[in-house]
Amino acid sequence: MHHAVYHINFLQAIVIGLLQGVTELFPISSLGHTVLVPSWIGGSWATLVRQESSAESPYLAFVVGLHLATAVVLLGFYFREWVRLMRGFFTSLLRRKAVSDQERLSWFIVIATVPVGALGIIFEHQFRTLFAKPLAAAIFLMVNGLILAAGEVFRRRRAGTQGEDSPGPLEVSPVGQSGHSASSLARSWRDERIVPMDAEGEHVLASVGYLSAVVIGASQALALLAGISREGVAMVGGLFRGLDNENALRFSFLLSTPVIFAAGLLKVPDLLGSLGNGIRGQVIVGSLAAAASSLCAIIFLSRYFRTRTLIPFAAYSLAFGFASVIRFGVF
Repeated sequence: MHHAVYHINFLQAIVIGLLQGVTELFPISSLGHTVLVPSWIGGSWATLVRQESSAESPYLAFVVGLHLATAVVLLGFYFREWVRLMRGFFTSLLRRKAVSDQERLSWFIVIATVPVGALGIIFEHQFRTLFAKPLAAAIFLMVNGLILAAGEVFRRRRAGTQGEDSPGPLEVSPVGQSGHSASSLARSWRDERIVPMDAEGEHVLASVGYLSAVVIGASQALALLAGISREGVAMVGGLFRGLDNENALRFSFLLSTPVIFAAGLLKVPDLLGSLGNGIRGQVIVGSLAAAASSLCAIIFLSRYFRTRTLIPFAAYSLAFGFASVIRFGVF
């Protein structure tokens, strides 16, 4: 029996675009949220999610197509770094040896991208249609919270062993003991210059090693499961390989850019074909919304992880995941 396909409207496209742009870069799973949030709202929003499990889903093509907007923002934010990495990659090919930080880091990204890229091309559609259901997404979102918490516990233990002092959100000194007023802290936050990548950060990432790059890159394959965050598992992989939160975030952004870009690019033919009929305008509007929220997310996270940790994101994933399990598993 043939069922009519409900096409996403412009309001839904804007809301889901904003949601995707933020949750793609926050370590809380964009695919999980584009399944769970519409399901919580219900009505025609939930219909979009139910259609996602079909073999040819306009909503799935729409959501994955938004990745292109996020990838473009990531490329723009790290543009100078990508220019250096591309130069280092081709220089290393000419000399047949990676010597500089840029050359080593460029090859780390290449070898880290291959596993998740290959798995994505082979299994992406099957995994998305099989697990892009509210209850499954809720369960995997809870798993995501446990992964983030485990990464933070490991980082704190390592920091304690090394005698480092890296305060988390519960360790910040109260006003009066730290000597800084709330207004001065807010002013320093506002005036702090955002540097996507400095020489020191580049050197740290270039010292990760090829094995670590493979491990961190392969961990991103878990993001094929709705509810598991690509950025989150890549960050945790970085923490387990000795990076701090700030550099783990940088590495996860650099590693995920080619994967996100490729995922979006692969959906372009679908959106230009029959699956795009009736939603091309919505794709453009949703992509603009996703680009705007992605830029805000990058700026926020680049500042946030200089002094803060994954714990709030872990708590959120566990709480929202648990509430969603109750909602979609019981009622």
